[in-house]
Amino acid sequence: MTQDPLFILIALVMLGVVGVLLFGIGSFAKGGAFNKKYANKAMRWRIGAQFVAVLLILLFVYLRRGG
Repeated sequence: MTQDPLFILIALVMLGVVGVLLFGIGSFAKGGAFNKKYANKAMRWRIGAQFVAVLLILLFVYLRRGG
């Protein structure tokens, strides 16, 4: 399974989701003007990255079940 390019892509996208999540948590912790400037943007990026990750996971399951 680890040799499957789709699986590797899913793993990279999920790492991206974690990265955006950590950036959002960091900006929230920093607070102030930085948080006001980037909080909503980080949330939108995280939601978008999660959406892509879920779609890729569903595609992976569909293709591996013989779809």
